[in-house]
Amino acid sequence: MRKLINAPADVVTDALRGLAAAHPSLRVDPEAGTVVRADAPRAGKVALVSGGGSGHEPLHAGFVGPGMLDAACPGAVFTSPVPDQILAATTAVDGGAGVLHIVKNYTGDVLNFRMAAELAEDEDIEVASVVVDDDVAVEDSTYTAGRRGTGATLFVEKIAGARAEEGADLTAVADVAREVNERSRSFGVALSPCTVPAAGRPTFELGEDEIELGIGIHGEPGRERAGTATAREIVDAALTAIDADMPLAGQELLVLVNGMGGTPLIEQYIAYAAAAEWLAGHGATVARPLVGDYVTSLEMAGVMITVCRATPELLRLWDAPVDTPALRWGR
Repeated sequence: MRKLINAPADVVTDALRGLAAAHPSLRVDPEAGTVVRADAPRAGKVALVSGGGSGHEPLHAGFVGPGMLDAACPGAVFTSPVPDQILAATTAVDGGAGVLHIVKNYTGDVLNFRMAAELAEDEDIEVASVVVDDDVAVEDSTYTAGRRGTGATLFVEKIAGARAEEGADLTAVADVAREVNERSRSFGVALSPCTVPAAGRPTFELGEDEIELGIGIHGEPGRERAGTATAREIVDAALTAIDADMPLAGQELLVLVNGMGGTPLIEQYIAYAAAAEWLAGHGATVARPLVGDYVTSLEMAGVMITVCRATPELLRLWDAPVDTPALRWGR
């Protein structure tokens, strides 16, 4: 195992120390495992809290800041944060208007966020929860009942964050988060496995001439193994699967071409070119593109494509200012 770490047991704590040093505007507690925006809590503002296993950076801690999340709680690598950790983040950002939990659909995340919400409500903090389940690859997986939560988490956090920044109440913020999730779909492809530091070996094996279609962000199996393919063929498979589930013709789209952690940016742009060509050929319009590493799986090579059927209001909220370590515009 060749990784730029000090010790497997210290990976998350050391990374949070680095985040704190690089972004002093954030309040980072490496021991408690919380990342909070500097001006939280803000009286009268709905606060957004998300989190999940580490290893998907910049998700979620990289999206803490004005216009997006108020707090994130990173768990151990590929492991849900615990309820007390989520509760600490929720309490730290509650400004009296309620807190929205944005939860990817993995069994541990759903259960622990639910428990944390119950504990918060015991402290008179109103909590609403939105579960993200955008992955069309498989209906149930190693970690989930139902669809996995993947790339659309970025869309949900950004758009709901903008709505909260405008002063909307908890119901309105939760409603727009659910709308984004319902209008979004994702499909991922792995070209290589990744290695969890504590395990010291790849999470799965691929032959030299194999790829995994429909991979999960923890290395969960997808729909099928296939032979190596061109970028255009891989993108075609992903968008065909998405289109079969949620027709894209005639739609204006938010489009995310997301690297999985080990894919060079040059290859991501090749994939985006193929996606733009496919969408144009199928009667869809790219309203806003985003290319880069946003929801990763350690050093996995591959690509995930996420689309959201946009509306004028969702595009307005997408364009609203945001200022986080990993996403920043309009300020």
